[in-house]
Amino acid sequence: MTDPADKKTPLYEEHVRLGAKIVPFGGWLMPVHYTSIVDEHQTVRTNVGMFDISHMGQFVVAGIGAGAWLNEMLTNNIDKLGNGQGQYSFLLNESGGVIDDLIAYRIGPEEFLLVVNASKIDEDFAWLDQHRKSHDGISLHNRSADYGAVAIQGPRTVELFTALLSGGGELPGRNRLADLLLDQIPLSVARTGYTGEDGVEVFFRAADAAKVWNLFLQRGVEFGLKPCGLGARDTLRLEMCYPLNGSDLSAERNPIEAGLGFFVDLNKPKFIGRDILAATKQHGSPEKLVAFRMNGKGPPPRPHYSVFADGTRIGEVTSGTLSPSLNYGIGMAYVSAASGAIGRGIDIEIRGTKFPATIEKKPLYKKQP
Repeated sequence: MTDPADKKTPLYEEHVRLGAKIVPFGGWLMPVHYTSIVDEHQTVRTNVGMFDISHMGQFVVAGIGAGAWLNEMLTNNIDKLGNGQGQYSFLLNESGGVIDDLIAYRIGPEEFLLVVNASKIDEDFAWLDQHRKSHDGISLHNRSADYGAVAIQGPRTVELFTALLSGGGELPGRNRLADLLLDQIPLSVARTGYTGEDGVEVFFRAADAAKVWNLFLQRGVEFGLKPCGLGARDTLRLEMCYPLNGSDLSAERNPIEAGLGFFVDLNKPKFIGRDILAATKQHGSPEKLVAFRMNGKGPPPRPHYSVFADGTRIGEVTSGTLSPSLNYGIGMAYVSAASGAIGRGIDIEIRGTKFPATIEKKPLYKKQP
């Protein structure tokens, strides 16, 4: 059931034209699939797929002291970024809970691009703006409505871009961003993604969105490129144990509990939520986010299913699906830290019946060399 208030990306009409199944997602009307989730998932694992990510937010922070201020707002260390480099980070509330997970790119000496989750655009902007107002000379601009973006992911991404950019630039390195021209269209291309495959995220003016989308579709035919929807994006990210905000991350959970302490720099003297995270790291958290696989055949796990060990409820599933690559049910769950050892047998309660599962090391999908 769609809501008249649901927003449309600048590529919405292209999705309709291609016959995509459209669903509401985070206040947006988005394609869940064009052919099937499994087909699109396998396309990304074997060739190359393209996702509309224009619903994601884009903020630009600029001005003298912008980097120092962002270091007080985000968990990772902005000072480590050279021009054109990006890093994964968290925006936290005063209790250390996750408002949003995002990627920050340095696009100038004191200029930064923040790519934030679609459902968090307004909340993120309000939180940042509230804390910015005491910092003269720092600007915060929400350019989300003026820009579109696609994620192009899969092992043939480099081949595709080598052909596209012949004689006119090359792909940036991992976690780097570069400005390129393609058929005279300005693009910002970042070497990152949410699938576990090599790939890029491409940002462009909203007015150029349909032209960029169709250019990639036309020239990507020989590389097996297909449009892909949110369904495959979710199964791909879950195989890699990449968290989904609102499911695996929330305002009640901090990054240490989620096993994402690598993206928290406690050597920084000050950032919002720092003291809570330092205490969690020192003393441990009562619960932690673990990955698991179902043992044998059975229904796939889903969010909010209860997790048991030795007959006692120890937690709850946050994400779950049937893995197209592994052909068994997989998921992530917050469980009591004492019961979360890798290799531990657990049970997932699905519609009143307990099904056996095992806690596994992340990621669940390991690409063959």
